[in-house]
Amino acid sequence: MTTTQSAHWHKPHEGEHRLPVSLVVLLVIALQFSLPNELSVGFQSYVCGIEAILLAVLIALSPRRIGNHEVRTRNLSLALTGVMTISNTVSAFKLLDALVSGTIKDANMLLLSGGSIWMANIVIFSLWFWELDRGGPGSRAEARKSVPDFLFPQMASPEYGKNNWHPKYFDYFYISVTNASAFSPTDTAPLSRWAKLLMLVQSLTSLVTVGLVIARAVNILK
Repeated sequence: MTTTQSAHWHKPHEGEHRLPVSLVVLLVIALQFSLPNELSVGFQSYVCGIEAILLAVLIALSPRRIGNHEVRTRNLSLALTGVMTISNTVSAFKLLDALVSGTIKDANMLLLSGGSIWMANIVIFSLWFWELDRGGPGSRAEARKSVPDFLFPQMASPEYGKNNWHPKYFDYFYISVTNASAFSPTDTAPLSRWAKLLMLVQSLTSLVTVGLVIARAVNILK
């Protein structure tokens, strides 16, 4: 990486707003809570309650901007993302089992439930990308790590970004959406092995889920 590229994006900044991330976490909680009982964790309401409590604590500790690296809030944020991941993974496995066994007979419920799990999967992976790239949002705000895990176009071509450009949550959400839709990276390249592994897992999960849901729904409609 050249000195010009490093000077363009690797420097301290004011940090990111908490609000966008809080809103997408609320979206995941709502999607998980709305799933039918046969596709959710047996105690889904308690899981959603734990997620909501963790989010409330994070907002209380860091209500506005995430401008520095704090171990306590970072661990809480990782724990929240982990709980959402486990819950959505259980729902995904139950959905796949129902699709293979043919126990779901309602095409509308199948499409809605499959869409909810798929959308939650996109948000959760975007949060992992956002949480882990260069040590997380607080670490990026302090410019602690100079080696990125994701190479954004503005990093490779500084002329296409502002002098104070730095990736925000929406950039990672975009990566997640395109990876789940195209089943491969688009304009942003994963550099580290963990980034490649996460994108691989998301692509395979999305491919299997979408393929089986559509195939089963078409079969029911026939």
